[in-house]
Amino acid sequence: IVSLVRNIVPSQVRIPVFVIIIATFVTMVDLFLKAFLLDLSKALGPFIPLIVVNCIILGRAEAFASKNKVWLSFLDAFGVSLGFTVTLVFLGGIREILGMRTFFGAQVLGNGFEPWIVMLLPPGAFITLGFLLGAKNSIDRRLAQKKNSGA
Repeated sequence: IVSLVRNIVPSQVRIPVFVIIIATFVTMVDLFLKAFLLDLSKALGPFIPLIVVNCIILGRAEAFASKNKVWLSFLDAFGVSLGFTVTLVFLGGIREILGMRTFFGAQVLGNGFEPWIVMLLPPGAFITLGFLLGAKNSIDRRLAQKKNSGA
């Protein structure tokens, strides 16, 4: 599939597209193993999902570190790592608050709030990410409109 799309994918998004393709197939294999070869899936543990993480790391290395000096690559790696950490804590925090009424184990919503079980499941991450990206796009659009109307 990578070979099929390599000529139609713009070079600016080539690596992310390839990572998504690889991650999709790795996830399909993981789900297949869980459905039909549970013992093998348990034996492999986290190693199958780690392939996806390694793809992301290799993609970033190819996109930046292979084209820049060591110090800049170190700063990039630190910044990207910090950004991923903040994003995951923020995303996970929203999911935990809405799914369990807690944040890092401390109750933040009262018993009157009915937890959204979907937030504890994988689709909850995609739903939350979708809303966050929608909010970001809305803010960006408003800022662009203000900039254009003020200029």
